[in-house]
Amino acid sequence: MKKIIILAIMISFPFFWSCGAQNRNERKPIELDEAQHAYVTAGNDFAFRFLARIDENEKKGDWFVSPVSLQYLLGLVLDGAGGATEDEICQTLGYKAGESEAVDAYCRKMLTELPKLDKTTKLSLANAIFFNDKMTINIPYKKRVENAYDAEVRSLDFNQKPAALRTINGWCSRQTNGLIPSVLDDVDPDMFAYLLNALYFKGSWMYPFNKRYTRERTFTLESGQKKEIKMMEKERKFSYGEDDICQRVSLPYGNGAYSMIVMLPKNNHTVSDIIASLDGESWKEARNHMHGGTLINVWLPPFESKYHIKLNDILIGMGMPLSFGPRADFKAMSPDALWLSFVQQDAVIKVDEEGTEAAAITSAGVLGATAIPEPPRVINFHCDHPFLYMIVENSTGSILFAGKFTGQ
Repeated sequence: MKKIIILAIMISFPFFWSCGAQNRNERKPIELDEAQHAYVTAGNDFAFRFLARIDENEKKGDWFVSPVSLQYLLGLVLDGAGGATEDEICQTLGYKAGESEAVDAYCRKMLTELPKLDKTTKLSLANAIFFNDKMTINIPYKKRVENAYDAEVRSLDFNQKPAALRTINGWCSRQTNGLIPSVLDDVDPDMFAYLLNALYFKGSWMYPFNKRYTRERTFTLESGQKKEIKMMEKERKFSYGEDDICQRVSLPYGNGAYSMIVMLPKNNHTVSDIIASLDGESWKEARNHMHGGTLINVWLPPFESKYHIKLNDILIGMGMPLSFGPRADFKAMSPDALWLSFVQQDAVIKVDEEGTEAAAITSAGVLGATAIPEPPRVINFHCDHPFLYMIVENSTGSILFAGKFTGQ
């Protein structure tokens, strides 16, 4: 009898261990209230408007960006903005004027929850502000970005360029696991601060591609030209949807918390047509019409892409011109903050049979008050009414002549 009991325990143990292992990486959704769901829709709407600008800017060739990284960077900027500048940034991001504190709470929630969704997928969001130690950062602003964005706020001597550059680029390298080792070539002593957001992702496919099935296949360029490239292949049931413009397939990572949704143009449409057809609401609708259980034969090329873009003109075109000129109001950030000198993004992605590794750094430079000489104070002297005049000997101040002009 004892032997039978021991045997039963030994048989049962792997079963319970297996269930426990599965539960440890259980997929759980992020719980948002109604207002936060609205921020998600607004964020996606911003993303498609951003992508449309990127696509228009990049007429030929690959591009790869992170709308979320840009949104978090602009969140750091928004918390330091006031007046019409704040309103413009809110409008550009799709938020209502005066919602910045609620947006902070939403960003904080996403910052906390996103990395916890899948233990087999690494996702990290990090924020930093490196400011000029010759200038002053407002304490309320510092506390706000630390609380809402977990931002690392440090002062650096921008006159010690090599050391400052090593610090800033070193932060970028660490936060992206070395995918983006640097974003700056120089540090400007006239800059008030460099604001940074880093987004890093590394996920293994839930259903890896078998390298044995990767082989050369014909690929047709937008020009109609054909070439041979490597293609991975996988056949199984995936979540799928389509419309007149494109086919959509969802390739999940890890426990399914994250996926790569591939959108393939059809009926002579282009990628630009897909982007133009989507906004926050239509994207929600398209995803709702993707259903699992469809057997799909997927061909997907393994690839690597690196992309760098300066975003000044794009953000101005999207609705925030005040931030990039002398009428900007960043006094909530610092009495020394003038306006945005630049906003840029560097992004890298690697896709292969095992999964995906990707990173983006969005950075901004805020010009400092010492960057340009203060314009001379203008005093109006308009002789448009009667006036007194004198001729004086300057060494003694002796008045040699005096007169009055009345214009008569």
